[in-house]
Amino acid sequence: MHPVLIRLGPLTLHWYGVLVALAFLAAIWWAMREADRRELDRNVVPDLAFWVVVGAIGGARLLYVLIDLPYFLKNPLQIFAFWEGGLVFSGGLALASLLGYWKMRRQPRKLEWCDAIAPGIALGQAVGRLGCFMAGCCYGAKTHVPWAVIFSDPGSLAPIGVPLHPTQLYQSAGAFITFVTLVWFGRRGVAPGRVAGLYLIMFGVFRIFIEYFRADWRGDFGFASVTQVVTGCFLLLGVYLFTRKNRSSVHA
Repeated sequence: MHPVLIRLGPLTLHWYGVLVALAFLAAIWWAMREADRRELDRNVVPDLAFWVVVGAIGGARLLYVLIDLPYFLKNPLQIFAFWEGGLVFSGGLALASLLGYWKMRRQPRKLEWCDAIAPGIALGQAVGRLGCFMAGCCYGAKTHVPWAVIFSDPGSLAPIGVPLHPTQLYQSAGAFITFVTLVWFGRRGVAPGRVAGLYLIMFGVFRIFIEYFRADWRGDFGFASVTQVVTGCFLLLGVYLFTRKNRSSVHA
């Protein structure tokens, strides 16, 4: 759990930035595989990926900044230091979905595209959360479970020298389970939109549950955190997509 991968003079390479970059590459790679399997135009993926990446990073950072706005108003330059940690996935998913929909608005078979992209998002989450673990962000509450982790690097965003729930690893494992489940489910000839719906359901359930073991500030919204509320909206959308009646055309 060391935030810095390597220092070369004035250049510092952070684990968080490297693993988040690998997460995006993994998601794009899998989306292209799925596009080929579903006989979709894989040439759409790189252009779509650009807008999704812009939305994911921008939305994730924006929600993170809004959750702790007083700090960033006092330290405005820190708004742009996302490579050190500080991306809220639910915010990124929201803006990336909007930009992705805008980009794909004229494409046929939009629900099948959602199904093709969903497993790659889960795979990317599984990789990206390892970056959170290395940076120490998204850290867990104090605990004495046998698998507790203790951060010792002074550059870590997590409390130092305290046994904590490894919530970053919980989320990485949950995302990988989601990825495997979606790949299996998507090969069973299900109706368009159901793979994407299942992704949103599993993402929502894992995220809302794991939030109760976290200790970092995620904003208050009465009985829940801000991120739990946002995630709950995605879960409801997932239920709708998963249970909607199959229409006669698979090109929705």
